[in-house]
Amino acid sequence: MDVPRKIKQIIEPQFVIEGAGVLLRRSFGPNRANLFDPFLLFDHFAFNDPIEGPIRGFPTHPHRGIETVTYMLEGNVRHRDSLGNAGVIGPGDVQWMTSGRGILHEEMPRRGPSGLIIGFQLWVNLPAAQKMSQPRYQEINAESIPMIEENGAKVRVVAGEYHGVTGPVTEIAARPLYLDVALEGGAQIHLSLAAGHFALAYVFEGEGLFGESGQSEEFVQAVRMLVLGEGDSLDVQAGRGSGVRFMLMAGAPIREPIFPYGPFVMNTQEEIQQALLDLRNGTFVQN
Repeated sequence: MDVPRKIKQIIEPQFVIEGAGVLLRRSFGPNRANLFDPFLLFDHFAFNDPIEGPIRGFPTHPHRGIETVTYMLEGNVRHRDSLGNAGVIGPGDVQWMTSGRGILHEEMPRRGPSGLIIGFQLWVNLPAAQKMSQPRYQEINAESIPMIEENGAKVRVVAGEYHGVTGPVTEIAARPLYLDVALEGGAQIHLSLAAGHFALAYVFEGEGLFGESGQSEEFVQAVRMLVLGEGDSLDVQAGRGSGVRFMLMAGAPIREPIFPYGPFVMNTQEEIQQALLDLRNGTFVQN
């Protein structure tokens, strides 16, 4: 039996400053309550106001115990790390980085021809058994991400499966679904979601009806993060005007206690203290 999901909570992203003065819209960040398990953080970044001045980006910083997912819409991010990796994440590209036991990296955004930089960063937790694993990257260029177009809908499949098409990001502990969904005005879509997986929808363009809120049939307007209730599907109808575009994220909860501290998310305070000690001793990164 198909059980449609309803909106459980609507989050209005808050502006925060991160890195070297980067303005972000943050829907949520790491918290010991772990309310969004397996997801830890979701940021929406844009550098589109000339008064912001030079783009400073994210100078070298460490990560341990998490996976960071960067998805670009406009502009690009140049990155390099302590393991000798370097590259550019451009429009439509995805970088799924598993930090594992430790990595030092920098991410420096650059405007595209339009003068804009727009993208998202998602943090996904790692289970305790993988928190000290070897770091790795999955860098996926835009051409490698399948797109399904039908009935006024365009769905890019980054991870997981849609209509029998599997995304290129694989071997992730949370078994995630990560879709970029765009609907033309008035179009509808029925999306399957694994029962028991935690699910979010980030509405960043236009407006749409998402399942049943249980309270009203009002359209949700961008920019909003939707926390979805239990079920195994989601029905979305775009507004008649500009349509709607959203990121759909779902993943298997890890159900372990977490202890976040800045760029680290471990299971205990002692493990955080060890990470800081490793940084001081120069043993944080092991090639």
